[in-house]
Amino acid sequence: MKASWNGVTIAESDDTVVVEGNHYFPESALRRDYVVGSNHHTMCSWKGEASYYSLLVDGDINVDAVWYYAEPLEAAAEIKDRVAFWKGVQVRD
Repeated sequence: MKASWNGVTIAESDDTVVVEGNHYFPESALRRDYVVGSNHHTMCSWKGEASYYSLLVDGDINVDAVWYYAEPLEAAAEIKDRVAFWKGVQVRD
């Protein structure tokens, strides 16, 4: 699978976990040169607290387009150390 935004591959891996229709990539597959920090957090009743990253590509920013669960709840243990995408990030084979 490949995640891309603004014409750039953000992550690529054959090892994704699909949860609620979202592909969770290994965190090691994330191209850190396009990632900037975010203080945004949300809560999921069964996965726990999500944290976010923003993407910065060619001067364009996609705020909070990447999320992850640093300490997922037991029911979501399979997505620990993984990231997922939204906000226009295309994920495909």
